[in-house]
Amino acid sequence: MKTTITAVRARQVWDSRGRPTVEADVTLAGAASGRACAPAGASRGAHEAWELRDGGTRFGGLGVDRAVAAVNGEIAALLAGRNALDQEGLDAAMTEADGTANLSRFGANAIVAVSLALLDAAAAGSGLARWELLAQGCKVRIPLPEIQIFGGGAHAGRRTDVQDFMIMAPRADSIREAFEITADVFRAAGRLMEETGRLAGAADEGGWWPMFSSNEDALDALVQSIERSGHRPGEDVFISLDVAANELHDAGRYRLGLDNADFSSADMVGRVADWVRRYPILSIEDPVSQDDLEGFALATRSFGATTQLIGDDILVTDAERVRRAAAAGAGNAVLVKVNQAGTVSRAKAALDAAKALNWGAIVSARSGETEDVAIAHLAVGWDAGQIKVGSFARSERMAKWNELLRIEEAMGADAVFAGVSAFAPWVAEALG
Repeated sequence: MKTTITAVRARQVWDSRGRPTVEADVTLAGAASGRACAPAGASRGAHEAWELRDGGTRFGGLGVDRAVAAVNGEIAALLAGRNALDQEGLDAAMTEADGTANLSRFGANAIVAVSLALLDAAAAGSGLARWELLAQGCKVRIPLPEIQIFGGGAHAGRRTDVQDFMIMAPRADSIREAFEITADVFRAAGRLMEETGRLAGAADEGGWWPMFSSNEDALDALVQSIERSGHRPGEDVFISLDVAANELHDAGRYRLGLDNADFSSADMVGRVADWVRRYPILSIEDPVSQDDLEGFALATRSFGATTQLIGDDILVTDAERVRRAAAAGAGNAVLVKVNQAGTVSRAKAALDAAKALNWGAIVSARSGETEDVAIAHLAVGWDAGQIKVGSFARSERMAKWNELLRIEEAMGADAVFAGVSAFAPWVAEALG
């Protein structure tokens, strides 16, 4: 069989922050092969799958020799002779062999690199693009991009409390048009930062690293950038925020350093709700910490009827946590990070759980990325509807955006841009 696995091999490579990560190759009997890299996050939820790092002094303790050895040893032996098309079975075999709840023995970085490489190899062996293999003949959409303009939080020396100031163009006709709008806003934002002396460089995900005096200052600058670009805030361009509130939380309180203010959970939700009222904000990610389900539910009651409310650290790409949050009335969208779940199959299960609830789903990259473009194919092939990669700069980001342009072109007349349909139905209806 041409899709029988003949070899699995891993090596240490480097991510976009110059840190070691795992790259895996899977070779098949028909000579096809697949390759993938494990990304890494800066702000990581306590409940996500665990990266295996070497510790010690080499590379600041961030080496991945142990994870690489796990792939080249136990994992390679486990998968040899099996059919690469059995993604779910192979993923389950790796997680079972690991034997830990958080994949800490082999390391999620080892397992996810192999899981993604299996997908690449299976597609190559089948003569299909990865998105085509995942779509299984079903009609799928080109996802709506959520793109960072200003970076903050753990991605930019905590120069702002909010981690990501992003834009979305849900009324664009294609992803090509959405990118053109984004390019306009990105350039306008850079010029504004230079003119006002507030530009400090580039953040981890390629967005402008600004020097703002408050979080509202950043929001004002983003609105001004949209206007300067010739587009209309709240009509064709909307703001999306990743608050990453887990990074702001300590001992039951939330600290906004730029605003020199401490908040209870209810007051933190109130502050974010005030931003939603005052600015053209369409989407909010992690307005409260990873264990504050009550606060997440309060946020949903406060503005979830008209605003996409995304769970990242609180859901960690886990199907059961998605269902639990929905039962508590908390959230209306899930962020899907394959390395957070540990395997392609686990990530797909979380996305499927969200779809069953009529929630939105956003396939997401991490702040530590490589040139790997797998998530572009996942977002299309799974018909997720949305994708978050980072900014409109830096080649590890642009590689994903450019791959989506290629996929849109390959679809030809069948290409359908998700646009407004990407959101939970009630959010889409409120948007009009």
